[in-house]
Amino acid sequence: MIVFPYLCSMNRYWELFKIFFRIGAFTIGGGYAMVPLIEDEIVTKRRWIKPEDFLDLLAIAQSSPGILAVNIAIFVGYRLKGVKGSLVTSLGAILPSFLMILAIALFFQQFKDNVYVEKIFKGIRPAVVALIAAPTFKLGKSAKINRYTIWIPVVSALLIWLLGFSPIWIIIAAGLGGFIYGKAMNKD
Repeated sequence: MIVFPYLCSMNRYWELFKIFFRIGAFTIGGGYAMVPLIEDEIVTKRRWIKPEDFLDLLAIAQSSPGILAVNIAIFVGYRLKGVKGSLVTSLGAILPSFLMILAIALFFQQFKDNVYVEKIFKGIRPAVVALIAAPTFKLGKSAKINRYTIWIPVVSALLIWLLGFSPIWIIIAAGLGGFIYGKAMNKD
C-alpha cells in the first residue's frame, strides 16, 4: 500500500521530465518559443497551474538572470514538486540542447560548408522570428496590455534599442513603478 503513492509521485517526476525534454528537443528559437508549448502542456492540458499563476511564474522567470527556458522550467517544477521537481524539469529542458550541441560539435566540421545545410539555416531564421513573435503577442494579451498601458513596453523597447539602456534598469524601474502604483491604489 505504501508503494502506490510513491510510484504515483515518481510518475509525476517522469511525466514532468518527458514534457520538458520533448519541448526542449523540438522547439527552435529558445525560451520564448517554448513558452506557449509549456503553457499548453502545464496550464491547458493538465491544469496543474492556473493561467494567472503561470503568467506570474513567467514574469519572475523573465526577471531572473539566466536562460528563460531554464528559468521557467525551474519555476514550474518548483511550483509543482518543490526542489526535486525543479531539478527534473530543468534537466528535461537542458538535456536535448546539450545533446544536440554535442552532436553538432562532433560533426560540424564535416558539414559547415555544405550548401544544403546553409540553406536550411537560412530557412529556419524567419520561422524562429515567428516563433518568438507569437508568444510575445500572446503574453501582451495575457498581461492585459491595452491602449492605456501600451506605452510601457514600447518605451522600454525604445530605451533599450535606441538609447542602449540596460534591461536590468528597465526591470528595476518597472518593479518600483508597479510597487508604488500598487501602494497608491490600495491606500485606504
